[in-house]
Amino acid sequence: MSERRRSAVALSSRAHAFSVEALIGSNKKRKLRDWEEKGLDLSMEALSPAGPLGDTEDAAAHGLEPHPDSEQSTGSDSEVLTERTSCSFSTHTDLASGAAGPVPAAMSSMEEIQVELQCADLWKRFHDIGTEMIITKAGRRMFPAMRVKITGLDPHQQYYIAMDIVPVDNKRYRYVYHSSKWMVAGNADSPVPPRVYIHPDSLASGDTWMRQVVSFDKLKLTNNELDDQGHIILHSMHKYQPRVHVIRKDFSSDLSPTKPVPVGDGVKTFNFPETVFTTVTAYQNQHPIHHCKAQR
Repeated sequence: MSERRRSAVALSSRAHAFSVEALIGSNKKRKLRDWEEKGLDLSMEALSPAGPLGDTEDAAAHGLEPHPDSEQSTGSDSEVLTERTSCSFSTHTDLASGAAGPVPAAMSSMEEIQVELQCADLWKRFHDIGTEMIITKAGRRMFPAMRVKITGLDPHQQYYIAMDIVPVDNKRYRYVYHSSKWMVAGNADSPVPPRVYIHPDSLASGDTWMRQVVSFDKLKLTNNELDDQGHIILHSMHKYQPRVHVIRKDFSSDLSPTKPVPVGDGVKTFNFPETVFTTVTAYQNQHPIHHCKAQR
């Protein structure tokens, strides 16, 4: 009888142990026992991947998000913790791109854009003696014409290419024949209405623009302030600087032939000192090179 009672007690102890292990897990039970012996050491060392904190409930109790596959994980406790606390992004850039998607290449390509003036030697020859540009009421094409080669565009992005002509200063000039020089004659005339020449091939991809020489040979200059033909309006006997603008499609909402060119990160502007000219209704400089211009 006593032997049967002892057997029942032993069986009850094993059943109890089995039920405890089933409820909290033998591994956790062993850890709890270890923590009790160590006085519940929850220092950073104990929380490291090599430390005892490894189960889902333990991680959640201390502010660590449980790994979604922790119940099926067959690895060690330290491997599971490493998975839960590690970051797959090695740099800040990677983190940003992973959180917000890849940054479009076009957003950073504006800094890489370069514009090269074509026929630069010819422009320089005129510049050395003082370039003069004829303007008329009906409109007159520039000579030399502005022609540029553009590189560094995003081949898949869409761009507008535009040109405007701005005053170099606030002076009016006159030509002194006996010294063959342009001299300041007074203050500039009142500003003319803003005009922007949008290249007729716009809107086009960066690949299209880079495969050609971009020419503004159809642009015309006029001194008619009531012009309605889209010509660039200028005052005679003033100095001007042509400017070429590369404008990304998403930044062109304010682009208009009758408004100033928009400014901002999506617009890049280029000018060339050798293209500065003085507007005239008839050539003042008697240098033979201007005679060639007059006979063209």
